[in-house]
Amino acid sequence: MAHAHGHHHPDHGAQTREAHKATLIGAVIDFVVGVAKMVTGFLVGSAALIADGIHSFSDILTDVFVLAATHFGRQAPDSNHPYGHGRIETLATLWLGSVLIFVAGGIAWASLMRLLTGEPIPAPGIWAIGIAVIALAAKEWIFRYTLRVAKRVNSRLLEANAWHSRSDALSTVVVLIGLVAAQFGAGWMDAVAAIVVGVMVGQVGGRLLWESSQELIDTALPEAERREMQAVAEEVPGVRGVHDLRTRTLGSQALLDLHIVVPPRVTVSEAHEIGNTVSRRLREAFPALADVTFHIDPEDDAGETEHSRRPGLPLRGDVEGMLDETWRDVRAWNTRVALDLHYLDNQVDVSIFINRLPPGQTLDEAADELREACRDLGWVGRLRVWQGPGKG
Repeated sequence: MAHAHGHHHPDHGAQTREAHKATLIGAVIDFVVGVAKMVTGFLVGSAALIADGIHSFSDILTDVFVLAATHFGRQAPDSNHPYGHGRIETLATLWLGSVLIFVAGGIAWASLMRLLTGEPIPAPGIWAIGIAVIALAAKEWIFRYTLRVAKRVNSRLLEANAWHSRSDALSTVVVLIGLVAAQFGAGWMDAVAAIVVGVMVGQVGGRLLWESSQELIDTALPEAERREMQAVAEEVPGVRGVHDLRTRTLGSQALLDLHIVVPPRVTVSEAHEIGNTVSRRLREAFPALADVTFHIDPEDDAGETEHSRRPGLPLRGDVEGMLDETWRDVRAWNTRVALDLHYLDNQVDVSIFINRLPPGQTLDEAADELREACRDLGWVGRLRVWQGPGKG
């Protein structure tokens, strides 16, 4: 099993700093907007504005989470976490989703109670409406800014956070409608708006939960992408086939392992270099790949039992011992300088390099004598005899 290891992008530190900066700017604006909404909501008695303020604060909570998760999740692998810390991002996203669903339930429940008890809501006044408009503009700006940075540094978590800001902007639109309606005397619209906001918060939470759960159960990358990866690997010269290609995501990165079939008699180092080329081309085509592990196969064993679960063949030491036993009296064998073994089709193909032929014997005769003697060894496949200074 050969392993090509993932090196992070050289500008990784810069990317993380940029992600942090975007998140911090968002958090500060959220804080200011949230305080303004809640204070105004309490003053004019608007449940929807208070709910929206809570939504903004839930955003700050998510911002803090994102900061912590990107900080810890992007640390280099260590001995206890050899695959890196990407799952920390996933776990944070999972927790975040749960918190949001909880908050959503609270908002919706409180507003429902309010609708049922039917307290009239006074006209909120121009201040409340003004605050909502300013909040809306601020949220929309945060959304666009964060999304730009997320695309640039390729962070799923940051992108989720951007859309979270957009959902907050949407909830402010709903609140604005409720406030304007209340201004014109339809006070119950405010409670309805608060319920809608609650449902929105819950939806964001549900989506975050679903996505991070998918990642925790090692869901593969989309099928189209896997097919592309297979095609890239199969185009490399010397690759006879690719099977058992497996992928999974880890935070914002992807991991891949695959089996590469190479011509059966190439040397170990050539096979490894073919694998390295496959790995290199895959990384160029898919920058998100953090880790590529390849396994070299001399023959296509897709769909067969795992080799290590089958009875094995004798290794070199035993092979030499058994052949010595069998060919003790064959003269050509005793001048051997090297032995090459190829393990194919559940047999061992043997190539012998002999130094000099016994007087009066041709190479073919020597080979026939060897073949005759080892007829009973079932595990011996093709037997080939070469003469001349062998390989080492």
